[in-house]
Amino acid sequence: MHKVVISGTGVFTPEQSISNAELVEAFNTYATRQNEIHADEIAAGTRQPMTMSAEDFIVRASGIENRYVLNKSGILDPDIMHPVLPERSDEDLSVMAQMAVHAATLALTKAGRDASEIDAVICAASNHERAYPAIAIEVQEAMGIQGFGFDMNVACSSATFGIQAAADMIRSGSARAILMVNPEICSAHLEWRDRDCHFIFGDVCTAVLLERDDLASAKDRFEIVSTRCLTQFSNNIRNNNGFLRRTREGHMADRRDMLFRQEGRKVFKQVVPIVSDLILTHLADENIAPAHLSRLWLHQANKGMNDLIGVKVLGREPEPGEQPNILQDYANTSSAGSIIAFSKYSDDLAPGSLGVICSFGAGYSVGSVIVRKV
Repeated sequence: MHKVVISGTGVFTPEQSISNAELVEAFNTYATRQNEIHADEIAAGTRQPMTMSAEDFIVRASGIENRYVLNKSGILDPDIMHPVLPERSDEDLSVMAQMAVHAATLALTKAGRDASEIDAVICAASNHERAYPAIAIEVQEAMGIQGFGFDMNVACSSATFGIQAAADMIRSGSARAILMVNPEICSAHLEWRDRDCHFIFGDVCTAVLLERDDLASAKDRFEIVSTRCLTQFSNNIRNNNGFLRRTREGHMADRRDMLFRQEGRKVFKQVVPIVSDLILTHLADENIAPAHLSRLWLHQANKGMNDLIGVKVLGREPEPGEQPNILQDYANTSSAGSIIAFSKYSDDLAPGSLGVICSFGAGYSVGSVIVRKV
């Protein structure tokens, strides 16, 4: 069995960003118009008025201050309220593949590798641009990678599950180096007209290069000590969009359940103990005391959730830098969040330092990856 390391990471960040102030202005304009349109129903008590959003409400509820998106003009237009992305021909590189190639190129550069040295591509994301052919195979073709590729989806845990899948293949000898990419266009499956969630998501793409330790040349790399995955079915985070829509009368209409929806309070209450218990059990099984961890790179969905998980895992309030958050700048980027945190806040660790990359989300799904700085 071969030792596996993460030898490179890359983050593609869109050029456009939306502040809470911009988002609130657009949402409140839309909400005001809706209340005016339905004024008679609201006065009769047969319809509830839309509640206005506010910057302090967003920060208090999530810790989010900004988010990067591929297109902000459509999102901020009260007549549209979703990103506007021009259609591409089948011969052109897809949006997700383009994002992935950008992030993957950064990861390869950091690892000192050429695409010709990679054996496989895994595209792990919460939503995919199409059913087939796989985005991973398109990335493979665009980068000139020989071997194979496949897509996978475990919602917000897609990246950590992708790391486990890649690590297992490399350990067993079926591949030497695997590129795992996470192109997340979360802005396209978010309901921007819903006050309870209109601030949650942003767009980004991350890439992770995993390879055999004995073949890796990167000086700064992290050994995959152990991986652990867990799933538990829940409807509290759900998106009902899919190819069966057209087989059911009325389902091609604008339906709320065809976009992201969640029972936020239930998710918070149920997911925090599941995640904390998994990390603690995982550490115990590897004979690692929480006190020996130098860093926690957690899924970036909600600052309150991360803070509580940090306390439960470490048994105390995390020190500054022990549990870096990036969601104030990026918002929730689904599977990419924990990888952004890892990519931006890992180079400073000393050799031998231990950390945990952990993601959690719809499913429920939780992935835990223990790493050691080489």
